[in-house]
Amino acid sequence: MELVGEGKRLGAAALPGLPAHVARPGYDRSALRCGIVHLGLGAFARAHLAAVNDAALRAGAGPDWGICGVSLRQADTRDALAPQDGLYTLALRDADGGGAPRQRLAVIGCLRETLVAPEQPVAVLERIAAADTRIVSLTVTEKGYCHDPASGRLDLAHPDIAHDLAHPESPRSVIGFLAYGLQRRRAAGRAPLTVMSLDNLPANGRLLRALVLTFAARVDAGLAEWIASGCAFPCSMVDRIVPRTTDADRRDTAATLGVRDAWPVMAEPYLEWVVEDDFAAGRPDWTAGGARFVADAAPFETLKLRMVNGAHSALAYLSVMAGWATVDEAMAQPGMRRFLSELMRQEIEPTLPPLPGLDLAQYRHGLLQRFANPALRHQARQIAMDGSQKLPQRLLGTVRDRLAAQAPIPGLALAVAGWLYFLRGSDQAGRAYEIQDPMAEALARQHAQAEMAARQAGEGPAAMLAWAGAMAGLEPVFGDLGQDPRFVQALAQAAQSLRSLGVAGTLSAGYPPPPG
Repeated sequence: MELVGEGKRLGAAALPGLPAHVARPGYDRSALRCGIVHLGLGAFARAHLAAVNDAALRAGAGPDWGICGVSLRQADTRDALAPQDGLYTLALRDADGGGAPRQRLAVIGCLRETLVAPEQPVAVLERIAAADTRIVSLTVTEKGYCHDPASGRLDLAHPDIAHDLAHPESPRSVIGFLAYGLQRRRAAGRAPLTVMSLDNLPANGRLLRALVLTFAARVDAGLAEWIASGCAFPCSMVDRIVPRTTDADRRDTAATLGVRDAWPVMAEPYLEWVVEDDFAAGRPDWTAGGARFVADAAPFETLKLRMVNGAHSALAYLSVMAGWATVDEAMAQPGMRRFLSELMRQEIEPTLPPLPGLDLAQYRHGLLQRFANPALRHQARQIAMDGSQKLPQRLLGTVRDRLAAQAPIPGLALAVAGWLYFLRGSDQAGRAYEIQDPMAEALARQHAQAEMAARQAGEGPAAMLAWAGAMAGLEPVFGDLGQDPRFVQALAQAAQSLRSLGVAGTLSAGYPPPPG
């Protein structure tokens, strides 16, 4: 199908001719300097950080806060946006009271430069070291931290880390780019800056600080001391659902704009960004875009990781296995909606820290409504990626807290069993799919060993107990949980239900059971 506006591309020259209802930058883009370097220029960063930063610029934040976006792996984002003068469309999508999809469009203008790290590693290092740069932020997903998910330590044997320690001019990892960029900054006599993680990791700022310092100490003890004493690593919590852009999204955006946008981004209207107000070299007033500055982000991080991300992962693995392609399709299943609601109410909410002023029942209801948003068409397979990196903070921390309180974990066990069931690589109808995970080979070996252990154990519960024990023995993911018989037993029971009844049957049977 030919795109509407195929011959005309979004760019600075096209702005005056856009429909009146499309928001656009209301500031002088040509005056912007790149005070922010963002590593990991994917859809999420463009739908969150850049959108909030654009609101701050429209509110008068000043010219110091343009963004240089860095793609760490591929050139596709640069190739799409550079011909558009860095402009792109953000479409906020939801449904009206009658369930009909609706959207609001805005053109985001604060992205002033795009770099591709494999092509221009020195340019990326120099941009981190540049005098204008005051914040380096990152969204690189959990696997981008090159750490052991169970322990939180830097994986010095990781191929990218080993490469970077030997090749300071051409790093591959975000940790290597940060350490060597800061080394150049120090050598140039420039002031320390803020390094800000926006990824779904507990205490993300403190974790990132520890990883960078571990790497820097291997390079130069003086560098590690300079970073530790001068650079700020605030923790943050970010919450906005951002599905992958499809060709249909591109066609829809072009039809509305009258010009072609090679890479618009889609998101829900909901946005929550809580960030610790700890910046070494200033910051924009992001409250203009909905950010909240706090002294301690930890309670909000725990809320988001366990309620939003934990429930999302639970839904994703079970949905893929059942053949429910999108989140809203899964939420239309009464058993799934009941399961998620009870999982949060019975097992997750009791583990949350005090959150004064927050009505958890209302938050839970709102979250279920967000998941059911029919306008997003969020693919379950997208959420299901990289489970080995996600589960320790999204689900296993909650499991540990429940077990420490001598509390049952049937719903959490079903969520984890859903991931393990998903690892077989085909859904209940026999449709195969690829396991997209940095530990894919190790997971396949562990799964094969577990299947063998189950066959050797005989039939019924004994087989599932052997299977669950073998899978829980994957130490980089489960750590010491694999040695806890309560966890293994609950996992075995959930896995047995999935194998015998399937996903829909298990959920229809009322998993998790009522307390007591």
